[in-house]
Amino acid sequence: MADLTAPRSELTLRGIGLGVLITLVFTAAQVYLGLKVGLTFATSIPAAVISMALLRAFKTSTIQENNIVQTIASAAGTLSSVIFVLPGLLMIGWWSNVPFLPTFGACAVGGILGVMYTIPLRRALVTNSPLPYPEGVAAAEVLKVGTGSREGAAEGKAGLAAVSMGAIASALFGALAAMKVFAAEVAGYFKAGAGATGLGASSSLALMGAGHLMGITVGIAMFTGLFIAWAILVPILTVATPMPGADAATHALKVWSTQVRFLGAGVIGAAAIWTLAKLIGPILAGLKSALEAAKQRKSGGEALPRVEQDLPIGIVGLVTLVLMAPAGWFLAHFLAGGPIASLIVPLVAIGIGYLIVAGLLAAAVCGYMAGLIGSSNSPVSGIAILTVLGASLMVGVASRGMIGPDITKALIAYALYVTTCVLAVAVVANDNLQDLKTGQLVDATPWKQQVGLIIGVISGAIVIPFVLELLNRSNGFAGAPNLHAISDQPLAAPQATLISTLAKGVLGGDLNWTLLGVGALIGLALVAVDAILRKTSKGRFSLPALGVGLAIYLPSTVTAPVVIGAVAGWLYEKIVNKDRAAEPAKRLGILIASGFIVGESLFNVSLALLIVTTGKGEPLALPFAPSEHIGMLLSLVAAAITVVGLYRWARKAAAKTVEA
Repeated sequence: MADLTAPRSELTLRGIGLGVLITLVFTAAQVYLGLKVGLTFATSIPAAVISMALLRAFKTSTIQENNIVQTIASAAGTLSSVIFVLPGLLMIGWWSNVPFLPTFGACAVGGILGVMYTIPLRRALVTNSPLPYPEGVAAAEVLKVGTGSREGAAEGKAGLAAVSMGAIASALFGALAAMKVFAAEVAGYFKAGAGATGLGASSSLALMGAGHLMGITVGIAMFTGLFIAWAILVPILTVATPMPGADAATHALKVWSTQVRFLGAGVIGAAAIWTLAKLIGPILAGLKSALEAAKQRKSGGEALPRVEQDLPIGIVGLVTLVLMAPAGWFLAHFLAGGPIASLIVPLVAIGIGYLIVAGLLAAAVCGYMAGLIGSSNSPVSGIAILTVLGASLMVGVASRGMIGPDITKALIAYALYVTTCVLAVAVVANDNLQDLKTGQLVDATPWKQQVGLIIGVISGAIVIPFVLELLNRSNGFAGAPNLHAISDQPLAAPQATLISTLAKGVLGGDLNWTLLGVGALIGLALVAVDAILRKTSKGRFSLPALGVGLAIYLPSTVTAPVVIGAVAGWLYEKIVNKDRAAEPAKRLGILIASGFIVGESLFNVSLALLIVTTGKGEPLALPFAPSEHIGMLLSLVAAAITVVGLYRWARKAAAKTVEA
């Protein structure tokens, strides 16, 4: 049995350095992906593979050190979710650029609080919990395989190659699209009687990779959402909203953006509230268990084994208390000099109180959801929706009697900023418990992981403002004035559009409650279908209502490739299931998909830098590019060859790791 008190190489300078480097790269990728798609991906597994491949050169490296690297890097996959709210400040015209200090402050303070709030929950929700933690267990398995044997060494090398090849392939794909050799989008719209409909799909390996990582269940849910939106709602509502003289594409897209999206938002809201309501009982039980465990340890006085040592609760309380000072300063700084500066004291008090109460609730809920369904699939969108509605209502109450467009805009901006802080708490809490589960399975020291995640939070908080501002200057965001944008192709930022629309609707009094209400009824019907499916199939099948809602709300250009990627990943796993090296083959498939996301996202961040540097909206476009139809065909053929070819390579490489 392993000695659980002995010191070992774990929180090292080289591990911290490597973790920070991976965090910086993956955060840039995640920010771009989230702004384009409205979804992010878990970075723990690709970070663990990269760490194992690079640290294997050091004889003193351990599985615990590799675990610290993935813990630090996992911050990239979580903290970048603040971009679901922050671009809203540009969309409403409050910011014209992304200032470093307020953005860093919201990310850093909220993220560190997310770590602190979940430390007392570790024993109840991780150590003594039956929750499955699918992503945490998967990351632990990758670490064990990669560190423990010759086959693991071979798989570690193959894994690094898989991430690299996926990244290179998707970066090249993105480059050819930027050169206009490939069409950026494959689409077709047509008249349906007096109405119109159609479908579009981005030529994106990154989106296909995201689909693979999300899995077939989410893929089917998104396909259902696509069907509801484009085969039912758009045809019906285009008939009800005639646009004489408009072509099919203009008619269908206008109705979708002004009506169907709000129905999708209602579905997301209803699904999120239902999910949270189901978790209240288990969360309260978990908190009670955590408090009882703390009392027992205090009264017992026995020395805790290394694998049970958290940051001391006194330090947790002190850090939480101390962080309220910078939190208050950032909130006050955000309001200073604006039209509601006279309300600084009550609004800052509301903001801090909301950060404490809503932050604690969000941390507990997200921590439990991470254990239940994994951090990638947690309904963070729902948390953001509920948070912005609560923040908007409280800010509105505090400012009763004050009227005017400038005052309303300032109140909306403040509600969005407070929501950003709470969302940072929620997403990091979501990640912390997932990482601690991985640590439990590889005999890691909890307090060292908690320190590692704080380092990752600070690293991500530093890079997020720079990447956001770069993309603001190169592309801008849909619906924003985009005063400094060079390209005429703004990023969709779908989640930020929804969150800012809700804040504007509550505080401006013009929210379309009818469409949201109908969407919520659709959401409740989908929740019922999901419950029936789960019960009749004994848990084998489900239809997550949140996934359906997202596909109604997001553009089809985003969701269609995700569905294709989910189906492709499912087919690949079905095929390799028959192999002796099935598990390594599945892991390599996941790493190729991760590489797709990283490569295309980093290319597009680099392209944004090139756009800003050259001052040209399409700096790589070739003058002799093929026609759009030829470009569509080329992109489809190239995508199919690339995906099939890399899956075949992964299957062969997995077989070699077993033979090694």
